[in-house]
Amino acid sequence: MKLLHLADLHLGKVVRGFSMLEDQRYLLRQIVETAKSEAVDVVLIAGDVYDKHFPSEEAVTLLDDFLSELRTCGLRIMMIAGNHDSRVRLQFGRRLFCEEGVHIVGSLEESILPITLNDAYGPICFYLLPYVKPAYVRAFLDQEIKGYPEALDAMIAAMNIDSSRRNVLVAHQFVRGASTCDSESALESVGGLDEVSADSFDAFDYVALGHLHSPQQIQRPTLRYGGSPLKYSLSEARQKKQMVLVELRGKGDTSISFVPYRPLHDLREIKGNYDQIMQEGATDVHFDDYVHITLTDEHMIPDAKARLHTVYPHIMELRYANIRLAYQQELVQKKEAQTPLAFVEELYELQNNQPMAQQQRSLIEELLEEIEEGL
Repeated sequence: MKLLHLADLHLGKVVRGFSMLEDQRYLLRQIVETAKSEAVDVVLIAGDVYDKHFPSEEAVTLLDDFLSELRTCGLRIMMIAGNHDSRVRLQFGRRLFCEEGVHIVGSLEESILPITLNDAYGPICFYLLPYVKPAYVRAFLDQEIKGYPEALDAMIAAMNIDSSRRNVLVAHQFVRGASTCDSESALESVGGLDEVSADSFDAFDYVALGHLHSPQQIQRPTLRYGGSPLKYSLSEARQKKQMVLVELRGKGDTSISFVPYRPLHDLREIKGNYDQIMQEGATDVHFDDYVHITLTDEHMIPDAKARLHTVYPHIMELRYANIRLAYQQELVQKKEAQTPLAFVEELYELQNNQPMAQQQRSLIEELLEEIEEGL
């Protein structure tokens, strides 16, 4: 059986004022074409389908079109909710969709029940585990759960896995030992508290992970992050985004290959003085890329962004490398990048002259998530 592992689509995302919808639509077409040409049987989507709990109408339509095209090709689809998704909204209509070969899981109740498919080698059990938090698992299993590792282990134990069969897990977690070179994913991890052990996944023949945007394996080739299809931050500029193709044969016989994405607009960094960048931009065949420009001039260039925009129309960010201006920009960017939790922590410390305790931080984090989900 051939699987296509995707993750972190973040449909509807806006980066530095630029809507990614057209870029995403362009890559989703590539995914459909690859699925057809590679004779894929099942598409796995490992969470963060949308960028927000309340996705835009355009993002919802884009997902609808994408899933419809995949089903027209006869593919089965297995999709879970990530931490950016609303668990309830994403799985709307799941019972009806399931009858059509589209399996969407946002609730923990559904995650412990395998979806069993058969091929020439026998049955394959697919488990779809949406983003796990201790609070979710405590409510579901009605037992004391003290952290992310314990929460994950409790959910896997509840699956009652038959180790003699081939088992596949789709999950959305932060696995210890993974490279967090994409700043967006790293920001969402508070002091490593949400890290889980790679050993927790030993019962599975393949684990399709989402959450980190950098495609990578953890300890073994079959425990893998698919990575995001697009570069959503400057820290991802050097990453090689790719689709993951997994071929399951007999028990323990799995092969993995990759198909690179061809983005509508790449993302890269350009550094140099103003005159140099203007001159090179006039002949740059990749002028249409999303660019982060760092000027090395020691003085401010009047209307620099507007002028540079004439040669690079997709400037996401303009900064200066000299010490004084770089420091000012760093302060502004730090404020822009702060999460709601970071704002609350900062306010608490200002009012109480001491940092927030871990128990308080966990409670605030849960409350913020409930507010975002609209519960």
